[in-house]
Amino acid sequence: MRFLGNKQLASAVGLVLGLLCAVKAAKVNKHKPWIETTYHGIVTENDDKVLLDPPLIALDKDAPLRYAESFEVTLTKEGEICGFRIHGQNVPFEAVVLDKSTGEGVIRAKDKLDCELQKEHTLTIQAYDCGEGPDGANMKKSHKATVHIQVNDINEYSPVFKEKTYKATVLEGKKYDSILKVEAVDADCSFQFSQICNYEIVTPDVPFTIDKDGFIKNTEKLSYGKEHMYKLTVTAYDCGKNRASEDVLVKISIKPTCKPSWQGFNKRIEYEPGTGSLALFPSMHLETCDEPVSSIRASVELETNHIGKGCDRDTYSEKSLHKLCGASSGTVDLLPAPSSSTNWTIGLPTDNGHDSDQVFEFNGTQAIKVPEGVVSTNLKEPFTISVWMRHGPGAHEKETILCKSDKTDMNRHHYSLYVHNCRLIFLLRQDPSEAETYKPAEFHWKLDQVCDKEWHHYVLNVEFPTASLFVDGTTFEPFLVTEDYPLHATKIETQLTIGACWQGGNARMAQFFRGNLAGLIIRSGKLENKKVIDCLYTCKEGLDVQLPEEVASSVKVEFNPNQSSLTVEGEDIDAFDKVMQHISYLNSRQFPTPGIRHLRVSTTVKCYNEDACVSVPDAEGYVMVLQPEEPKISLSGIDHFARSAAEFESQEGVTLFPELRIVSTITREVEADAEPEAADGADDDPTVQETVVSEEIMHNLDTCEVSVMGEELDGEHESLEVDPSQLQQHALEMSSSNLGLVITGVNTMANYEQVLHLIRYKNWHTEALFDRKFKLVCSELNGRYISNEFKVEVNVIHTAVPVEHANNAMVQPNFINPVHHASVDLSGHNLMNTHQASVVPSAATIVIVVCVSFLVFMIVLGVFRIRAAHQRTMRDQENCKENEMDWDDSALTITVNPMETYEDQHSSEEEEEEEEESEDGEEEDDITSAESETSEDEEGGEPEDQQGASRQQQLEWDDSTLTY
Repeated sequence: MRFLGNKQLASAVGLVLGLLCAVKAAKVNKHKPWIETTYHGIVTENDDKVLLDPPLIALDKDAPLRYAESFEVTLTKEGEICGFRIHGQNVPFEAVVLDKSTGEGVIRAKDKLDCELQKEHTLTIQAYDCGEGPDGANMKKSHKATVHIQVNDINEYSPVFKEKTYKATVLEGKKYDSILKVEAVDADCSFQFSQICNYEIVTPDVPFTIDKDGFIKNTEKLSYGKEHMYKLTVTAYDCGKNRASEDVLVKISIKPTCKPSWQGFNKRIEYEPGTGSLALFPSMHLETCDEPVSSIRASVELETNHIGKGCDRDTYSEKSLHKLCGASSGTVDLLPAPSSSTNWTIGLPTDNGHDSDQVFEFNGTQAIKVPEGVVSTNLKEPFTISVWMRHGPGAHEKETILCKSDKTDMNRHHYSLYVHNCRLIFLLRQDPSEAETYKPAEFHWKLDQVCDKEWHHYVLNVEFPTASLFVDGTTFEPFLVTEDYPLHATKIETQLTIGACWQGGNARMAQFFRGNLAGLIIRSGKLENKKVIDCLYTCKEGLDVQLPEEVASSVKVEFNPNQSSLTVEGEDIDAFDKVMQHISYLNSRQFPTPGIRHLRVSTTVKCYNEDACVSVPDAEGYVMVLQPEEPKISLSGIDHFARSAAEFESQEGVTLFPELRIVSTITREVEADAEPEAADGADDDPTVQETVVSEEIMHNLDTCEVSVMGEELDGEHESLEVDPSQLQQHALEMSSSNLGLVITGVNTMANYEQVLHLIRYKNWHTEALFDRKFKLVCSELNGRYISNEFKVEVNVIHTAVPVEHANNAMVQPNFINPVHHASVDLSGHNLMNTHQASVVPSAATIVIVVCVSFLVFMIVLGVFRIRAAHQRTMRDQENCKENEMDWDDSALTITVNPMETYEDQHSSEEEEEEEEESEDGEEEDDITSAESETSEDEEGGEPEDQQGASRQQQLEWDDSTLTY
């Protein structure tokens, strides 16, 4: 069996060797690989595998034979396909052999393909076999084939609108086939995904529709009165049903049917005080609907009748205003603001607050009597009566504004100003004279202003036998003058009344006035000139215009006297619009009256046929004057001090406000600057930090009143005084009474400070007086802004003078030097400029002085003994320390500066002690100069030379053995 096996093995070996020889004989690469000439492929954007038609397969005739079953000769590579080569630069594809024996391959994309960049690719491909032998010699290549590859699109992009916003304007009342077109685009490359298949209006309930092409039209007629503008949100869809990434906003404005009117007019215009002039119509223009216009006339009216007395004016007292306007003397205010010195208007009702003028209301049952001595008018000399009056249509009875009549017995009117049947009448009866002849007695003016319920300013200049009337700065002559005999001579006193006329015979008031009055002034000796009258009436607010140079010659502008209205006339619409745009509002007051000022623009347009062919409706709005930042007037200074009795009794008296300061501030809120560290967390805190900032401002004052607190002033032995020359120098006036004094006049805070520093209080009998209290209040604009109440308390020091007494206990101790004894402040407050005074002291005062002096002496003596004991203890401690310091100081050298002596050190120590004692001086005010000298002598008990010698001994030790 073993033999047979060897024989079979030999036979198999022979067979293999024969096959090897046969293969070796056939090992020649004779043929080229073969592929198709054209391929068509498809690849999707998000895929890398290309689907080819036909499939990529390379054939080679040199491929080995296949035997039965699965046996295959693989020892040679002739006929195998080793790869495919793609020709071209930057070709985004590669070819890969899947099976070398079968020649099957595939084309793949190297990177992600983008259809939007390139939809198709064409390339050339070639197959090559593995050649002969292990080294691949004699490699054969196939012919070149063309491959066409198409990139299929995916719906990766959404529609995008070409515009961010679409706008259109349509006329009201019209239905449009198309108003506007919106258009969106899609960046996808394929027709299916790049086309917009649908548009949609997202906004609900709007009268518009949109078709698939993006055209928008209205579904009903639009009305400007219902809606000025429609805002629509529109979206788009592509054919792949992708919605637009962002919807688009469509604004459709509704234009009204052309009606001539003013366009670009803001109804509310805010004015901030202190900002100068403000343009009222910066964007306004006139729409004439293309009508041929020959001329335009516009009237601009600023309604200020409800502000103050017809407009915004300074609200100082009428007397102060006369001075500011140049009427510097002879004026008497008959309706002043109530005060301690002018109290006859107390109880008379006013119709508004302090934001504007203070005016008085007369309801037909009220009248006031002016005290005697307030007015001293000689009717033989020129005089002026001025008043602000608001009066409406009344009854047919006389209504008296001002009347001077008999006080008793009779009802004769000496002079009177009254209203009757919308006429202003002035009655003037002359006093008895040598010739009893007829003379002018009544002057009548028939005026619409008397009964129009508006404020008007009346100035009556009387220079007998003539009388001139100015109403709002315009002169009016009387239409009727009647004559009468002069009055008969009597000794009856007269009574001056306001709001009615006193009937002396009946002892009652009659002819009551119904309306409002303010600023009733009588000026004796002079007539008001036109300049002063215009100044009194001029408003602080009004209209203004700065004409551009290019239109100044073609447009005419005229103002009324108080600049509350103006008219503009022109022919060219563009020039006319420019002038209107330069009209401004101006309020020159530092603190204007806040509130609304109505505006009205009335326009007349004419065409070339001289007819009013275009009707322009009035444009109405208002100026809102904002509330000004109110100033806070602060009075400060020394509010409690003491003076000796001698100063109160001296010729100069005691100055009440020596260090008075008047400061006015306004507060405003500003945003606080965030610190760098806090700025990082600013987003976390939604609140805004605001800081209140105070700012000092300067303005005028018009009144300062000093009032006595407690008992009224007794004119027999006390008074409040101020230098009249200083008042005259600062154009101020003073009135005084037993309640105090009042300084009036418009002037700066600095000048008021100077005058108030000079107010002195005198008292000639101070024996029973220990203190006096006063109150100071200042105000601006006739009480609109009032300061704090600054209260001052002054104490009277009764100084004691030593006298001989039988009782030794009543005699001052000998350590008190009466010559250098300062005045003692028993109130415990600061003494300023005290002078020695000698009055006979009471027994109680002497006892108090002696007790206080003895107590001070005991305190000083105790302090001295404590300090002496402390110095002895310190010397003992230093001696002990000196004995304990036993070290080798043989080499120690000490250099002492000969200029630094112990006396210098001692003097510096004494200066420090004196500074400490001066800080505690308030507790030792009662120590006399003699006591101070005695205590200083006692404290310096140890001589300076002994102390210096002791200190020198402490600095000497044996340093002969000190080494380093």
